[in-house]
Amino acid sequence: MVTPELVRNYIAEGLPCTHLEVEGDGHHFYAIIVSDEFRGLSRIKQHQRVYAAMGERMRAEVHALSMQTFTPEQWAEQRSAAGASGVQRG
Repeated sequence: MVTPELVRNYIAEGLPCTHLEVEGDGHHFYAIIVSDEFRGLSRIKQHQRVYAAMGERMRAEVHALSMQTFTPEQWAEQRSAAGASGVQRG
């Protein structure tokens, strides 16, 4: 069975991340991915970059991967906004 830790490792092997969280139930996964490589890319291109890092595992092992992608600057803003509102995730 695929675990969140395996998915995390798959992503980390193919994409340098400054922050990476993965949750899931063995079939469906949710990830927060922060990478310098996302700078200047559209959200679609960022997600395509993650799918490229996952490679064939995305088709063979993972049924669904929902993700939020951020540059380090966007992630800092997100964390700051969450702290200001008293709501934090992850």
